[in-house]
Amino acid sequence: MPPLTATGDWIAALAGFLAVGVPVVGVLTLGRRWWASKPKLALKKQRRPLTRRRLQIHIQGGTNDAPGPAGSGNSIARRKASDLGCAARSSGATRLGFSFVGLVGLEDPVREGVSSAVAECRGAGIRVVMVTGDYPSTAEAIARQAGLDTKHVVTGPELAAMSEGELRRRVADTSVFARMLPEQKLKLVQALAANGEMVGMTGDGVNDASALKAAQVGIAMGARGTDVAREAAAVVLLEDDFSALVYGIRAGRRIVDNLRKALAYILAVHLPIVGLTLVPIAMGWPLVLLPIHIAFLHLVIDPACSVVFEAQPEEADVMQRPPRAPREPMFGRRVIGISSAQGAAVLVVVLAVYAMSLHLGRVEDEARSLTFATFLVANLGLIFMNRSWSRDRAASFFKDRTLWAVTVGALLFLALVLYVSPLARLFRFGALGPLDLALSFGGGALSVAWFEIVKRRWGGPGADRSRGARLAAAPN
Repeated sequence: MPPLTATGDWIAALAGFLAVGVPVVGVLTLGRRWWASKPKLALKKQRRPLTRRRLQIHIQGGTNDAPGPAGSGNSIARRKASDLGCAARSSGATRLGFSFVGLVGLEDPVREGVSSAVAECRGAGIRVVMVTGDYPSTAEAIARQAGLDTKHVVTGPELAAMSEGELRRRVADTSVFARMLPEQKLKLVQALAANGEMVGMTGDGVNDASALKAAQVGIAMGARGTDVAREAAAVVLLEDDFSALVYGIRAGRRIVDNLRKALAYILAVHLPIVGLTLVPIAMGWPLVLLPIHIAFLHLVIDPACSVVFEAQPEEADVMQRPPRAPREPMFGRRVIGISSAQGAAVLVVVLAVYAMSLHLGRVEDEARSLTFATFLVANLGLIFMNRSWSRDRAASFFKDRTLWAVTVGALLFLALVLYVSPLARLFRFGALGPLDLALSFGGGALSVAWFEIVKRRWGGPGADRSRGARLAAAPN
């Protein structure tokens, strides 16, 4: 900007400054007077519940006692709210003064769905323990709303005075711990683990890192959790919600169930394959299964294991079972026993069909095609029976698209290799009549139908549940 030399330039600059500055100064002055004349509230945060003795209104030049309602602070705390003392002042007075207005409770409500999630955990054999830094009365109110047992409440000072043995006894029946320090959270986790429980600890702060690391399953909050907590934890929740944790438990149990079903099916279906390979050789009969037949069977077995069983919904009682013991194998004796029985039953029926067809004088290709069709139907029956170990799901067949695709595809391919001449010669199959098809479908269904009776009467392999470790989740 060139220097102002002419008198006219100085006058123009001064006029511009007055045109802009005077209105601004006027607006600021009026705003200050309006704000000074407006009554205000002075809020003072109380770190512990207000009582008649502690509530004081401070006035310039001294203090005056201003008794409030007796126990009003504790009443607010029992309603799980943080309380603040409120005083009003007016600048119009000749002397700065305060007058008591009342108490304001700031509430951080329990999220919707927490109480139902806690109840669901209780039904699943999971004991939920609340560990918090809040005061006992506030912690008790929150725990009661969340559906926790509030019969016993242990505070930090009480825990510090306990011996190790006494602490282990108290944590067995106490679900609310208040005024806890970081080192005391670690002691709680260690005491629960010493009692033989599988401990899951949730936390989001730096002071939770030691407890998260000590727990068998450390669970950090992903949205508001610190980097230290996330590094110390084994699991990070994308949603900072206790309901998301319960959903994860439900999903994990469904995955374990489906893996066990797939393993049981694999064992059950391979026993007949081995038997149909070895028994004809031992008996001097013509071979039933050739390499191309085994390849055909695996076109059904592989999709069933990787797609059908993986897509199965959870069992109805998935959250009504106690947790599986940590040392319980995925494939236990009961699962092996029932799977072996399924495979043995299929093998006996299929061998009976093959022996009968040979005894009636059927040619080798026709006997092979009849036996193979029976085994294929029994294979599909094993898939149906192992989809659920607790109830019949035949009514939901058409809703299960993966099972529908595998079943229709297998039957369609069977029809092709039976009645398309080039494919029939490749598979060394003979054509089957209506009675032969009825026999194969009836025999295959009969070989697995008994398992439905076992499920209804004694439960399937999934009924082998041990009341082993419990999971104690400790929300921060």
